[in-house]
Amino acid sequence: MRLNKFLSTAGVTSRRKCDELIKDGKIYVNGKVQSNLGTVIDEKKDVVEYLGERVNLPSSFIYLKMHKPKGYACTASDEKGRKTIFDLLEDKSVRLFNVGRLDYDTEGLIFLTNDGEFANSVIHPKFQIEKEYIVTVEGAMKESEFAVLRKGAVINGERMPSARVTPISFDGKVTKLSVVITEGQNHQVRRMFEAIGRDIKLLKRVRIGSVHLGNLYRGKTKPMTADEIASFLK
Repeated sequence: MRLNKFLSTAGVTSRRKCDELIKDGKIYVNGKVQSNLGTVIDEKKDVVEYLGERVNLPSSFIYLKMHKPKGYACTASDEKGRKTIFDLLEDKSVRLFNVGRLDYDTEGLIFLTNDGEFANSVIHPKFQIEKEYIVTVEGAMKESEFAVLRKGAVINGERMPSARVTPISFDGKVTKLSVVITEGQNHQVRRMFEAIGRDIKLLKRVRIGSVHLGNLYRGKTKPMTADEIASFLK
């Protein structure tokens, strides 16, 4: 088995992130640093280590969806000492990792798993998985602003990916709208609105692919259904 697939299947992180760990010399095979991305191992005989611990294939996979609240970092250990989404888990006995990220000040749907291949099928750009956000901004939006967002805002001379933007409501003070993207660049939605001079008051991810946040309470997790998991593994 290729080393990156072994690591992702063992739940270390997604396959793309495993490639980075290998290139950075953080993976040991039989006591030696292995930085070759093409490395093939015998998963039954070779000893693979990461952060000083042996990596083993899991006996079963876990798939959770979480309603991440604002004020939590999407990382196992935050260098700033902030609370993380893993502090919210009741059962911390199994090593899980988050599939993709949400900003510290963004709330909404995120997946947790120990299946790196599943994670890869969700976040790899080639699969074009939709992510839907509910965005709240002050005031009324102009049609010209919608047009810029839909075409792709230009930031520092580079055009950002286009988005599907649909107004939901305007109560005389704030506008709520649905924003659907597929690429998921860093801070993409916030940067889109900054480019048109708009500050986001509330940003919430409500859907990944065909999986909806629904009525899941903030800070709570729920096992994904078989159909939800299968929707990413077609």
